[in-house]
Amino acid sequence: MPVTVLLVDDEPLVRAGLRAVLEAQPDIEVVGEAADGAAVIPLLHTLRPDVVAMDVRMPLMDGIEATRVVLRTVPDPPKILVVTTFENDEYVYEALRAGADGFLLKRARPAEIVHAVRLVAEGESLLFPAAVRQLAAEYGTSKAKAAMERASLTDREAVVLRLMARGLSNAEIAAKLVVGVETVKTHVSAVLAKLGARDRTQAVIAAYESGFVAPS
Repeated sequence: MPVTVLLVDDEPLVRAGLRAVLEAQPDIEVVGEAADGAAVIPLLHTLRPDVVAMDVRMPLMDGIEATRVVLRTVPDPPKILVVTTFENDEYVYEALRAGADGFLLKRARPAEIVHAVRLVAEGESLLFPAAVRQLAAEYGTSKAKAAMERASLTDREAVVLRLMARGLSNAEIAAKLVVGVETVKTHVSAVLAKLGARDRTQAVIAAYESGFVAPS
């Protein structure tokens, strides 16, 4: 089955460009478009896309609030890929904190766009750009540090979290640690459970905010 995608952006040219890139792939299908975050919820109920490519800045409801609404109200919500013009945008960071699963620049090359959609659909978050990692570190709090300490990660879980924060996929982590992919999945699940994180993205944010991983 192809990965189904809903495009949400207030610029028709951006939507057209993304559609052209994605529909050139045999394993990706664009099932709908919306010009604002406020239109997303009704479309999700009818189209049931796997991934929403969501502009972070829109006039009525921006990508941050739309992400919150989707995760709060939609059972089995789709993956959300934040699409933006500027990588050092605090809106991007807030969208990721709100629960978005990945990040994509509008100027990304076609191959990068396709890779981002596939990666998010598989449930493996994208590497945060340096600017966003720095923002996460700056937002760090003693509360985040205390939560990380309470998690009491094992040595192997700590290593896995650091590799996740570098953007490595499960397969890449398995190769790095010379273990099976299923073993890595078990460690990732344990990390998410101990941190109370919804997904990999939330776990990585917690790692940077707590100072467990330093931006580089």
